[in-house]
Amino acid sequence: MNYWLFKSEPDEYSLRDLAAEPGRTGRWDGIRNYQARNFLRDRVQEGDGVLFYHSACRLPAVVGTAEVVRPAYPDPAQFDPESPYFDPKSTAGEPRWFCVDIRWQDEFARPVPLAEIKADPELQEMVLVKQGRLSVQPVTPGQWRHLLELGRG
Repeated sequence: MNYWLFKSEPDEYSLRDLAAEPGRTGRWDGIRNYQARNFLRDRVQEGDGVLFYHSACRLPAVVGTAEVVRPAYPDPAQFDPESPYFDPKSTAGEPRWFCVDIRWQDEFARPVPLAEIKADPELQEMVLVKQGRLSVQPVTPGQWRHLLELGRG
């Protein structure tokens, strides 16, 4: 089992939006960064844990958890000319972009803000701290456990 941090702008898709989906399951799509795509395509697997992170908002923070319930498959938005994620160079035979399905697990008792994460000595090696802009990033088991403790109180 691997652990990940997935970033989303809450105005676009929040943890509560995921919880409101049928079966509390939604597609994690729209990734258009090659490094994040490679993680989704090559390493994210069914059963992996996900820290749900709200970004580009008043209080960027880890707000809860989800689980990967379907591994990578071609992101349908890349083929839809009406989608903001359309990619005219992507074909069904050679898709460029991938998505996964995740299911809501838990909303933290309290969000764990980015400022707190950056100040925590146990979290200094997180990709979030070192390479903040990446929307899909690995998390170590120790970082996962520590963030669960912080968020669940």
